[in-house]
Amino acid sequence: MLSLFYGGTFDPVHLGHVALARAAVASLRAEVRLVPAANPPHRDLPSASAEHRARMLSLAIAGEPGLCVDERELRRGGPSYSVLTALELREQLGEHAPLGMLLGADAFIGLPSWRLWRELIALVHLVVAVRPGYPLEQLPEPLAQMVEGHWSERGEDLHRLPAGRVFVLSAGSYPQSSTQLRQRLRDGGNWQSMVPTAVAGYIRDNHLYGC
Repeated sequence: MLSLFYGGTFDPVHLGHVALARAAVASLRAEVRLVPAANPPHRDLPSASAEHRARMLSLAIAGEPGLCVDERELRRGGPSYSVLTALELREQLGEHAPLGMLLGADAFIGLPSWRLWRELIALVHLVVAVRPGYPLEQLPEPLAQMVEGHWSERGEDLHRLPAGRVFVLSAGSYPQSSTQLRQRLRDGGNWQSMVPTAVAGYIRDNHLYGC
């Protein structure tokens, strides 16, 4: 079976995160590991602790077929480089197992700023979720060169090969963002509709994000 890992701070996890992971399971017949970052190298440190973020993620996907939480980046500590996660999963699953990384179009376009980003295409498939405002027709030149000849239009290719393909996932439009959610929490706006019910209860019970 195709395995995908989906990294992020999930600070906090919201309905858009869950919907994207669900879409990958349904469209690609994949299992998706949601991997909370310990120390994201491209953004500020998370507002909530690793323990809280992992717990909220577990609550958000409880009972969801094909989804699980993978805490390896929290255990590893240090900067949460995706290439290290890809290397660990490749070693764990074996060199012939189909393995992919699920990421939004914004993150995909920003890949050239990532550590050892060119190594990723040899380790995993890149499953890119369409996101409004981030067209994939005009990529930064280094990225365009790297992915040239690697595009696939069929999800079957990701099952047939262990790595090396770039697939665009049409997963609908999910405007939620954790930044917007945290702002609503601070301002006392309507935030409950942006998160799973169990996550909303956890945030209130633990007085997270100033709630």
